[in-house]
Amino acid sequence: MKGIVFVEFVQMVEHVFSEELAFEMISNCDLPSGGVYTRVGTYDFSEMQQMVGELSRLSNMPANDLLHAFGKHLFGIFQKSYPLFFQSVSHSFELLEQVHDVIHVEVKKLYPDAMLPSFKYGHPDAQTLVMEYASIRRLSPFAMGLIQGCVEHFDEDIDIRMEEMPDGAAGEEQARFILTRK
Repeated sequence: MKGIVFVEFVQMVEHVFSEELAFEMISNCDLPSGGVYTRVGTYDFSEMQQMVGELSRLSNMPANDLLHAFGKHLFGIFQKSYPLFFQSVSHSFELLEQVHDVIHVEVKKLYPDAMLPSFKYGHPDAQTLVMEYASIRRLSPFAMGLIQGCVEHFDEDIDIRMEEMPDGAAGEEQARFILTRK
C-alpha cells in the first residue's frame, strides 16, 4: 500500500484524536516499518490493519467507522494534491466514473505495484449511479468514505447506500454503492 495512505492516516489520528494517541497506536503495534512512513514508500497492508485495529481499541470506535472517516479525510487530501483530476469535472458522478479507467490507470503508471480495487458502473436511470466494488483488501467502508467525501466536495444532495455482496471467486470483498440524486 502506498505511503501517502499511511502518512495521511497517522496525520488524521493526530488531528482528530491527538499526537499522543497516534504515538500510542503506533507503539502498540508490531510494525516492520517502525511506524515511519514516507508518501512515496510502499508498506505492507497488514500495518494499516494493525493500526486501525489498535485505534479502534484505544478510541472505542468501530474499525469500520474509522475507515469511513479516513476515506472522507483522504478524499480532501486527494482533491488538494491532485487538482488535475478535478479540472473540467462538474459533479460527483462524473468524477466517480473516472476512478477505474482514468484515475487508477494513472496511479498504476506511477506505482505499477499498487493493488487497487476495481469498480464497475451502471446507470439504472439518469438520477442513479451504481458502483460495484471489489478488493482483496476488504475496505468497503473506506471506499464509502471516499465516495461521501466526493459528494460533499461537489455539495450535492445525493443518497448513498452500500449493499454487501457475496465474496468474489478470488475471495475479494464485493459491495455495491448506489448513489441517487434527490
